[in-house]
Amino acid sequence: MVSKRGQLLETRKRLLAQIKAHRKLGTTEIFADTDAELKALLDRLLTALEFQIETAIATNEDLHEAAEILRSVPGIGPVASSMLIAEMPELGQLPGGQAAALASLAPIAHDSGAMQGKRTIAGGRRLLRHVMFQAALVASHHNPVLKTFAERLRSAGKPHKVIITAVARKLVAIANALVKARQKWSPQFT
Repeated sequence: MVSKRGQLLETRKRLLAQIKAHRKLGTTEIFADTDAELKALLDRLLTALEFQIETAIATNEDLHEAAEILRSVPGIGPVASSMLIAEMPELGQLPGGQAAALASLAPIAHDSGAMQGKRTIAGGRRLLRHVMFQAALVASHHNPVLKTFAERLRSAGKPHKVIITAVARKLVAIANALVKARQKWSPQFT
């Protein structure tokens, strides 16, 4: 269900880009009815699917407990928690660094070639990485611990992408530790 939600969101994103292109080309009137119907259909399908995901989580004791723990972390909402549950069933059973690697958030050193000496993120579960970037953006503003962490990196002159990646990596490590300990987030836990 989470994968299907991702597909529907991607389809909706493409449709919105096409609508924008119609405006630029002056062809909005030709496709307005069709675009409106498609957008309404996608919105209804997404709403129904999100309800199904919420119901599936609510009716399974283990998933419900994990979701409650994850959602206690400022920055992790319903979408990020359901993605973590679906894409990382190992959550709570891994060392922190391994959890970050599975979420495609661990830095990989390039020791040879054109990028020698550089570190990038790659591999792992890319869909989860994209969702965790969004969660990290929220957390860097609303999670007191991660906000301080992000501000420290910003003060050190780190680029925005590096900061958000570091916050996302820390967010996955916190989520993993909390699920492992079966306790909700508090600023003292980190």
